[in-house]
Amino acid sequence: MCCRSSQEMMLQENIMHGLQLIHTDLKPENILLVSSHHAQLPENKDGSFSRTLPKSSAIKLIDFGSTAYDHQDCSYIVSTRHYRAPEVILGHRWSYPCDIWSIGCILIELCSGETLFQTHENLEHLAMMERVLGPLPRHMLERADQHAEKYIRRGRLNWPEGATTRESIRAVLKLPRLQNLVMQHVDHSAGDLIGLLQGLLAYEPSARLTAQEALNHRFFTRYRERRSL
Repeated sequence: MCCRSSQEMMLQENIMHGLQLIHTDLKPENILLVSSHHAQLPENKDGSFSRTLPKSSAIKLIDFGSTAYDHQDCSYIVSTRHYRAPEVILGHRWSYPCDIWSIGCILIELCSGETLFQTHENLEHLAMMERVLGPLPRHMLERADQHAEKYIRRGRLNWPEGATTRESIRAVLKLPRLQNLVMQHVDHSAGDLIGLLQGLLAYEPSARLTAQEALNHRFFTRYRERRSL
């Protein structure tokens, strides 16, 4: 279900981007199942039903209230905190790749059942990114706007020196690297999923996969091949 729904989400994003539209607020709450019908699965030893799953994984994106055209002013803050791309936090101009970043965060949440970046502070958020994905590129940090430059010191993230509390430092340290995080929850196709997520969560927006490139990734093409057998 995760792979099928993820593919449908990417398909709808590809259509939006083809229309030069940026959703800017992709998150689980804005992704709905088309059908409300569920199927019960027998899991107990006595054969009784103990779990339900949606009969269909068909989804649709909703809430286009903050959708923007690519040619508009794209320098203000967008996206719900936990799904916000680094270029948005740093005050750079954003575009289609900010949607792709959000999808990467959502895919991890679908696999793990937990929000990847559970934070409400910009510096802690960036530190969490570095913990999971490695150091932010220096050139991106040096281009931080006047609101975000306080998070940078001597060309690097001002962490942990700039942390507000010890709890904040602990919240960052408990996060695993991306590869380890995926392998904790995926027992097959982990390599393909890791490769896809690395492309979706590339720091540099120009290096991030497009929606079309993501659909052509091995993670999705292998799924389509299995379904055609």
